[in-house]
Amino acid sequence: MTIPFVIGVAGLLGLVLFLLHELRSRPGPSEWGRPPVWKKRIRVALATILVLLGGLAFYAFLIEPNRLIIHQETVQIANWPPELGGLKIAIISDIHTGGPFINDQKLRQIVARTNQLQPDLIVLLGDYMSPNSWHSHRVEPEVTAAFLKDLHAPLGVYSVLGNHDWWYNGTKVRRALEDQGIKVLDDEVLELKTGGTSLWLAGLADLWTRPQHIQETIDKVPRGAAVIALTHNPDIFPRLPKSVPLSLAGHTHGGQVSFPFIGRPVEPSNFGQRYAAGHVFENQHHLFVTTGIGTSILPVRFRVVPEIVLLTVQVRPSLAPKAFANLSPG
Repeated sequence: MTIPFVIGVAGLLGLVLFLLHELRSRPGPSEWGRPPVWKKRIRVALATILVLLGGLAFYAFLIEPNRLIIHQETVQIANWPPELGGLKIAIISDIHTGGPFINDQKLRQIVARTNQLQPDLIVLLGDYMSPNSWHSHRVEPEVTAAFLKDLHAPLGVYSVLGNHDWWYNGTKVRRALEDQGIKVLDDEVLELKTGGTSLWLAGLADLWTRPQHIQETIDKVPRGAAVIALTHNPDIFPRLPKSVPLSLAGHTHGGQVSFPFIGRPVEPSNFGQRYAAGHVFENQHHLFVTTGIGTSILPVRFRVVPEIVLLTVQVRPSLAPKAFANLSPG
């Protein structure tokens, strides 16, 4: 992205110089070779608008997509096992390796910053792949998996796959991740034992590209057990049974652009902005949607900063136990 960045800086600097020129030019009679006052005001206004638009475009295409923040949230769940109170989950989604700014250096940064959070559990919610396009290039999943293998958490690292992974080759993406020790759950469940209790993960297949077996998958979890559903696309949330108190999803990128007062003009969801980002509580169960890290369709983000989420799960309301610590699987 060095060349686009240089071009962007040069273009923005040119607009600023144009504005300064217009501000310094003095109006006067046309016979003096000076523009009338009304023409000067129009040119200054035009130059100001161009500078503002150029600055916004520079930030949205070349600055914000290259940022990475830690987004910390807490959800309180009724009837959550006290032994699991304080569970810390790192959530990573929509890496889109090969997209703008998503290179080897960024992958190392993602891994290092996630490990620094010392989560109890790490979940990866799909879309590792990018297509060959004017702003991205395909990177084989083995490359991404080789970096993600360095993620560490006491309860492990688990993944589901997204639509971009299946549009490429979901079987190959799964094999690449599992060859590096990252278990992929595709309509599968897994029991984690810790602190004398069990936590179940239910990985649900991608909504856009795979047959849906939501109820059949959830039915594999023992009745009354604590379960967290992992899925790429949050649009399945209304179809989840109430026995699933918490679901985690990505896919939306938060729309990538969110304008003040207007909101998100584009959202890849049948529910509009309803499940665009963050914490949702409906029908007595919870959903958390991360806005992810990479971009797709257009290499732009505005007021939707790439993020790694650290989600803490607590008991609601006043039954919170001691801090969740010293976890080990088994």
